[in-house]
Amino acid sequence: MNINFKDKKALVRVDFNVPLDKSYQITDDTRIKAAIPTLKKILNDGGSIILMSHLGRPLEKLNADGTINKEKFTLHHLVNHISELLGTTVQFAEDCKNAGEQAKNLKNGEVLLLENTRFYPEEEAGDEAFSKQLASYGDIYVNDAFGTAHRAHASTTVVAHYFDKNHKCFGYLMEAEVKNATKVMNHPDRPLTAIIGGAKVSDKILLLEKLLDVADNIIVGGGMAYTFMRAMGGNTGNSLVEEDRIELAKEIMEKAKSKGKNLALPVDSKIADAFSNEANQKFAESNQIESGWMGLDIGPKAIAAFSSIIENSKTILWNGPMGVFEMPNFATGTRSIAESIAKSTANGAFSLIGGGDSVAAINQMGLNDEVSYVSTGGGAMLEFLEGKELPGVKAINE
Repeated sequence: MNINFKDKKALVRVDFNVPLDKSYQITDDTRIKAAIPTLKKILNDGGSIILMSHLGRPLEKLNADGTINKEKFTLHHLVNHISELLGTTVQFAEDCKNAGEQAKNLKNGEVLLLENTRFYPEEEAGDEAFSKQLASYGDIYVNDAFGTAHRAHASTTVVAHYFDKNHKCFGYLMEAEVKNATKVMNHPDRPLTAIIGGAKVSDKILLLEKLLDVADNIIVGGGMAYTFMRAMGGNTGNSLVEEDRIELAKEIMEKAKSKGKNLALPVDSKIADAFSNEANQKFAESNQIESGWMGLDIGPKAIAAFSSIIENSKTILWNGPMGVFEMPNFATGTRSIAESIAKSTANGAFSLIGGGDSVAAINQMGLNDEVSYVSTGGGAMLEFLEGKELPGVKAINE
């Protein structure tokens, strides 16, 4: 962000898609706080700000009469909190299409928040006229919404086409997301260890394929590990297995072997006789789970083996939990991995927590300040790590 915003109106796309409780109070303001440094830079330069964001999927959750549930999805709920964080009163525009006068009348140091961009079907359609209207409100376009950078929407991508190279840029958050993910995938200190978890192999196929080229160690945990166990002829009981991905799991293991990569699977598991925190539980070898039992977390041998790999790594990428960490009795594996990552980071490794449930886990365990970088990206980070070109990133670089 090497632009001086003095006397300029900055049109800033942020990701303020935050969770709200039943009385519309913000329950987690991480995404809002992440954008504050960018916004303060603009205000400190002597510029003004027009903020754009979406909240939820209002067009998919219409009222019974087919109208938008404005009470649930309005960004007006966020105005007071943004005002507090910025230390200035934030104005609100109820109609994205007719905010021209309000934007024009903004004085230096003032902030205007536009209504939820997804109230308009033109947003997700990437409509040119809608994008042009939004672009007319600002002198400079700033994209600081990495979480939506994989969407070619009007406010995230198309709007950037109306600004030349000298009048558009990434915000600090977006800059950091791109820089840190690029460091891990393109310029890692080795060994690079990728920890991939979650329920399904099918969700992580492209990422696993990419990691076979760039990682030294690939640790696989979570429900997806049992598809690999089955691919090796193991008994997985009632554990989650994607029958149609067993051959793919075999191929991934063969590729890892041929490329000299260490693909580490959990030797043992904490198993339960039902998908419940209160279920009966015990430990078993991951390839010897009896019928009626299912793996819901990695076991102590797997924790020890995985921790050893992590603590001997120079770069670490973590995407996906090791088990059903939302249930306290099956959170040990995920917590242990998080602690090993924190320990390795303290010893000089670079660690990137790459979106989704891993972020929820690291925050829940209070270790988010003990790793190098926690992505706000979710799906966008996953696609970036897979090697896809994100429309929101491309539009700024063009």
